[in-house]
Amino acid sequence: MQPIHWFPGHMAKARREMTESLKRVDAVLELVDARLPLASANPMLAEISGTKPRTVVMTRTDLADPAQTERWVRYFREQGLQIVGIDARTGHGVRDVIPALERATTAKRERDAKRGIRPRAVRAMVVGIPNVGKSSLINRLAGRAATKTGDRPGITKQQQWIRLGNVELLDTPGVLWPKLDDEAGAFALAMSGAVKAEVIDLPAVCAYFIVWCSKHYPGVLEARYTLDPLPEMEASAEEAWNVAAPVLEAIAKRRGLMRAGGVHDTERAAELVLRELQTGQLGRLTFEWAPGGVGTEYINL
Repeated sequence: MQPIHWFPGHMAKARREMTESLKRVDAVLELVDARLPLASANPMLAEISGTKPRTVVMTRTDLADPAQTERWVRYFREQGLQIVGIDARTGHGVRDVIPALERATTAKRERDAKRGIRPRAVRAMVVGIPNVGKSSLINRLAGRAATKTGDRPGITKQQQWIRLGNVELLDTPGVLWPKLDDEAGAFALAMSGAVKAEVIDLPAVCAYFIVWCSKHYPGVLEARYTLDPLPEMEASAEEAWNVAAPVLEAIAKRRGLMRAGGVHDTERAAELVLRELQTGQLGRLTFEWAPGGVGTEYINL
């Protein structure tokens, strides 16, 4: 798969606006996807947030492997960060977000008190890549539709303030970095749905996933699509299609996906698999494991 180039003008503008808005907030509330916590953490955000206190919220915990989520929680706490895992759709974990944010800003509030600055609402900027669940979290916290939501990237187009009692949240558009040149991270983002379908090769991404799944979550595809047992597949990202195509053909046959002339439609099968992966119908899968020992344990081919 070729590197993903996705940095339209509104995202460049969003970065400039976020950099300016940091001067008006006390902390950063960064949302990452629990299935890929590092790949979904935009390095530009860390760069522009500087020394601002940061609270990390892992979204989509309902879709992630629970054992891996526990490892990620330990990892972030070891980094000295406040960390909360949530499922914004059901509300699980959401009530822990504001207390975590308040803990992260305790030192600043204590400094302000010593300087005689009157207490005021904690101001935090909500940041994260597209489609990570920022708007869903804010609406849960507000108890109302304070901002638009959707199941595709790019719903939030401009900044807006939301007042929640003693906390004020600044919602910002999701931002991806200019070029995703880490292969494992790029594929993980594509598999999760963070990247718009129009800018990726869906069959290539699905082929990568099939090879990956055969090694790390064996039996998942067979159970979902009533397939014969699959061997553990070995292939590079460039070669994944060659070994995954027969699997997609079998899935197309099982689901009755046909093209004119009685040919099995592997492209529609790929779209089906990715859609069911992203909606949790294939089970709770984590695409990136927490670091253990040296380096990051990407689940790669």
